[in-house]
Amino acid sequence: MRLPDGLVAVVKHDCPTCVLVEPVLRELGAAVWCQDDADWFDGDDSELELSYRLGIETVPTLLRVREGQETARVVGWSREQWEQLTGVPGLGPNLPDHRPGCGSLSVDPFRIDELEARYGGSGLTSRRVELADAEDEHEALFDRGWTDGLPVVPPTPERVLRMLRGTTRAPGDVVAIVPPDLVECTVEKVAVNAVMAGCLPEYLPVVLAALEAACTEEFALHGLLATTYFSGPLVVVNGPIAKRIGMNSGVNALGQGNRANATIGRALQLVVRNVGGGRPGKVDRATLGNPGKITFCFAEREEGSPFAPLAADRGVPGDAVTLYAGSGVQPVVDQLSRNPDSLARTFAACLRVNAHPKLPMAFDAMLVVSPEHGRVFREAGWDRSRLIGELEVLLTLPADELIRGVGSVAEGVPDSMAGRDLPKFRPGGLLLAHAGGEAGLFSAIVGGWVGGETGSVPVTREVRT
Repeated sequence: MRLPDGLVAVVKHDCPTCVLVEPVLRELGAAVWCQDDADWFDGDDSELELSYRLGIETVPTLLRVREGQETARVVGWSREQWEQLTGVPGLGPNLPDHRPGCGSLSVDPFRIDELEARYGGSGLTSRRVELADAEDEHEALFDRGWTDGLPVVPPTPERVLRMLRGTTRAPGDVVAIVPPDLVECTVEKVAVNAVMAGCLPEYLPVVLAALEAACTEEFALHGLLATTYFSGPLVVVNGPIAKRIGMNSGVNALGQGNRANATIGRALQLVVRNVGGGRPGKVDRATLGNPGKITFCFAEREEGSPFAPLAADRGVPGDAVTLYAGSGVQPVVDQLSRNPDSLARTFAACLRVNAHPKLPMAFDAMLVVSPEHGRVFREAGWDRSRLIGELEVLLTLPADELIRGVGSVAEGVPDSMAGRDLPKFRPGGLLLAHAGGEAGLFSAIVGGWVGGETGSVPVTREVRT
């Protein structure tokens, strides 16, 4: 849009200062564009294109233009500054010397995303899908297979641009190669799916970190999708960012009701589905699956914990995510133990049945210790390594009890292992986290998938904010 040479002004009729300077603008013969009243001056900027392209933040704004280019501007009304810009003395003798202006409609928070999408050359490269007038946008997303079975938020350009403000990373940056189709996934594509999941922009850095962790070779996302087992990605968040974005680490931390918990995990799953092609019944071959394959995400409760934060213990202090292949929640009930030895034995007894009581060294587990149980260990001075060490002793099992056929149970380890003592979990295959409400002597075991080189290894990554 080429500006006419001379004096150009942008105003809105709803601004008292703009009304105040109307006689001065008419005296100067300025070309005036009005944002909210097409009949007030000759210039109609009700679509706000001129204001957006000129970067107008306050009205009135007076500009001097030469050869189509702005050479000077004044914001608000100041007789001295207007006289300097125009070269005309004695402007507005009956007006006060100075009056501040009003906010431009082009920077209205409720319009800025629409204007950026319309005029800003936003750089979004995702394919645009035009819906017919008769199509319901929510049903259209279902019909195209872009949902997880629940309604999603339509990812309009405005919403995607708003989401991208949650990170300083460029929209075109490649975050990860997403299995199973091994597709490059950009920040923009993550933002699209984060919108669909219902995320707020401040959640985006956590989603990006979770995707980076999930797509590492050691996490083995393709295998996790293709297995007939129950597991799917579980996201545990550590660091100040968890509180900053309002995550739940307390009451019902593993359940429903918290937007950040629910939508961060869901966004990761939608990226895997919509970008990577990991759809149930296709590559995703789970016999039964588990509800956590829609979303499974919580923050660790670091305050009052007997343990150092999970991510810090894994070498990544501060804001971080840990990805774990979780298969579902198994309750642990112990309302009587008041010393750590007894409570550790309860945990060991419950952990022994993880996946199957006669299958050692195969399936990982995460023990989520609640605050009331955690207090028992904290008051006794037990940290993470002490509890893990005690559990390793308690979960060292005689193979003779685990041999196939023993106890009239066909499942178990082969006869060749007879006479040995076997650990229930491989080294590093048992994780500890601290979460939950202050009341209730209950903890939880989140079963895992096959661990180690033949399966999935938990992965921790920094959240870049």
